[in-house]
Amino acid sequence: MEAAAGLAMQSRAVGAAGTGPRGRRSGPLGGDGPARASSLRVGGPAATAPALRARAARPVAPLCCVQTSRGHQSLHNSVDEALLLKRKAEEVQFELNGRCIYLVGMMGSGKSTVGKILAEVLGYSYFDSDSLVEQAVGMPSVAQIFKVHSEAFFRDSESSVLRDLSSMHRLVVATGGGAVIRPVNWRYMKKGLSIMLDVPLDALAKRIAQVGTASRPLLDQPSADPYTAAFTKLSVLAEQRGDAYANADVRVSLEELAAKKGHDDVSQLTPTDIAVEALQKIKNFITEHSMASGPFDDL
Repeated sequence: MEAAAGLAMQSRAVGAAGTGPRGRRSGPLGGDGPARASSLRVGGPAATAPALRARAARPVAPLCCVQTSRGHQSLHNSVDEALLLKRKAEEVQFELNGRCIYLVGMMGSGKSTVGKILAEVLGYSYFDSDSLVEQAVGMPSVAQIFKVHSEAFFRDSESSVLRDLSSMHRLVVATGGGAVIRPVNWRYMKKGLSIMLDVPLDALAKRIAQVGTASRPLLDQPSADPYTAAFTKLSVLAEQRGDAYANADVRVSLEELAAKKGHDDVSQLTPTDIAVEALQKIKNFITEHSMASGPFDDL
């Protein structure tokens, strides 16, 4: 196994309200400003990239209220969703009290999309752990890191990133699909609150087959049928990681959510639907475990 990556991250709190990159306000809600990762560097013989700047991704609007052929009804529904999302965020923001949120789940489960929505509405900063590893190592993709170094090298770097993020506040972190396999990573994530996005394997395989597997080294295998190849490998990974995913504090089942909303398929759910459900699950978890006493007590 290659030498473990030594990853150093500096952090500082910014602003009196949620801010995005370059100190701009990022969220509609008040509260203490989120901490921000300002630099990462990997040293040692396995990686000699210079220090790289790692900034929080620019927050994206949780909804796009674009009027379609359905006219005012579509716009009305979008406004209703936006108001519901904001209300759910307001219900949990005080109790979260700055706790970081970690999204876990299989590759293609929507962690990045949902994570950006949650960060925006909570006034948090958003980070993608895979992107931070890429920046720290100085390579453009996880696939290239696997190829040039090894999966073990990537996992070491991933653990270093999660360790440093865990010392910060007011972050939403989308983790890689395999981050759950190392117990040490759970020790870092348990300093905040973890949410598993549970998506049916069939839906995951369809998503991945549509966009290709080149960026996903564990799935990138020559095959005449991308869907079958993706489904087969995802089934193996789900079996291997099932117990690890069960460590998450909150589970959002897209299958259950779709049934509750009267949908025949999880593809009919919007990212906002999932974000609203995640916030409700967070509220339930906080209530059940009486977590409101402080942001960094043991969960």
